[in-house]
Amino acid sequence: MRRGCISLGEVKCGDCQRTIPYPERYLAIDEEDGVEVEKGNTVHYCILCAIEKGYARYKEIKGEMVLTFFQEPDVSDVSQD
Repeated sequence: MRRGCISLGEVKCGDCQRTIPYPERYLAIDEEDGVEVEKGNTVHYCILCAIEKGYARYKEIKGEMVLTFFQEPDVSDVSQD
């Protein structure tokens, strides 16, 4: 599960090992062997590493670029009954 958080200055990125300063945002995600899972080990990623891994992206909302950790819905998963 993905959780967007705000650092208190005590969080270290699980990829680049950089300490994430207050009040920078970061992603907390459950992973097993580098793959996102529903329940697993919680790994923290700074914004740059989260974007690089495809867990975060910038999206235009009402003319403004906003950082989001939400996944795009996969339209192939939608059943048409």
